[in-house]
Amino acid sequence: MHFSERYGLKPVKDVFQVGSMDEDLRNGLWNVLDLFCFGDRLRKMTSAYVVAESSVGELCDAIWIYFFNEPRDEMPTNCQRLHYELKKRYFHFKWHEVYAFLELVVANDERLDEQEFIHACKYMLKRELSGWRFVGKVIAPIINEVEIAEIEEALDQTTPLAGAKAHLSRALELLSDREDPDYRNSMKESISAVEAIAQMITGDPNATLGAALKKIDQSVELHPALNDGFMSIYGYASDADGIRHGSMEKSNLSFDDAKFMLVSCSAFVNYLIAKSQEAGIDLSDAQEST
Repeated sequence: MHFSERYGLKPVKDVFQVGSMDEDLRNGLWNVLDLFCFGDRLRKMTSAYVVAESSVGELCDAIWIYFFNEPRDEMPTNCQRLHYELKKRYFHFKWHEVYAFLELVVANDERLDEQEFIHACKYMLKRELSGWRFVGKVIAPIINEVEIAEIEEALDQTTPLAGAKAHLSRALELLSDREDPDYRNSMKESISAVEAIAQMITGDPNATLGAALKKIDQSVELHPALNDGFMSIYGYASDADGIRHGSMEKSNLSFDDAKFMLVSCSAFVNYLIAKSQEAGIDLSDAQEST
């Protein structure tokens, strides 16, 4: 049974790991650090090898002085001991300190293969659904509090509206599947949630979203430009990579495409529900198609 069927949803912030970091993400980023920075250059050194003679000595100085804010003469001088100390501290960092640590490494390791390091970090961040990515040499959010609020509000608002709730829940589930994300069908489910609300507003459970949007202003007042804008999004969803028509060809859709559709559709669902309430329409009493 999919969680969209029982509505046992994780908070969206946890799904996208915006203000937190789970064990898999933390482990993955450490493995990147160890592979590119600390493995061969610290951990695999002989017990007699000192940090000052290693290729990572200047980076370790920067970490100890500027990140830990501790006296340099208290930094372990033995490579293996310092590797142990860095790893121990890393796994006690707060989630945002991990990202700051990655940024410091990029800025201070002159021997780092910067392009490959950032590429590896991006892969790990994407794989574990972090809400953050490297943009240049800075780690920035790709999903913000406003976007999260729209999704969470839409999930809450549609609780009594089984069909729309199921579509939104399934869209989030397909997007957040870390082993086999299905971006095409996530986008389909997102647009279907809007379609379900539009069907209820117009009283036509069989109408496509395009048909419903053409006559929706008979029930609620929508600005023509807004209506036209969402008609364009519907047109995109109907054509792009066979989202609405089940194309058998390999999809070129990405996480960013599916996230955009989920956030946009969540916002439009919230808007339509609010407009319906203003017009005195009780959507919970309306017939709904799932």
